[in-house]
Amino acid sequence: MDRIDKILNHPLFIENLEKNKAAEADRRFCRHDMVHFLDVARIGMIINLEEQFGIEREMIYGAALLHDIGKHRQYKEGIPHEQASAQIAPEILRECGFDEKETYVIVEAILSHRNQDVAVEKNLQGLLYRADKASRPCFACEAEADCNWKGSKKNLKILY
Repeated sequence: MDRIDKILNHPLFIENLEKNKAAEADRRFCRHDMVHFLDVARIGMIINLEEQFGIEREMIYGAALLHDIGKHRQYKEGIPHEQASAQIAPEILRECGFDEKETYVIVEAILSHRNQDVAVEKNLQGLLYRADKASRPCFACEAEADCNWKGSKKNLKILY
């Protein structure tokens, strides 16, 4: 996974990861950090294997690592984080060896990772949506009662 290692070491990725960390330093709820990104990637891989999507591992990891990378801009500028992340991701992807088609597919998945309509799709968009939502351990969260996620969205059981 050479291209994924390049993302992890890319200055723009590191810079935005640090900005997310600073913006969420006092956050009680789920964070948008490396733990979350890797949880999404690994759950995405499980879904990919169990349901035989046939999506390349680097595509899943690339989308998972970058899907919330612009969350800090939502807090500071009011830009929806899927849009902010989709603005940041292309430069990182291209410089890490993803071609234009791969970059487009990953950016489309990032843009739709909050759109429930894609959940049933057997592509990177559907996979990223489902993995992102399944990654949250609501059942063990001390702030669960105060969370603004609707009850039906909360993960009160381990799925993956």
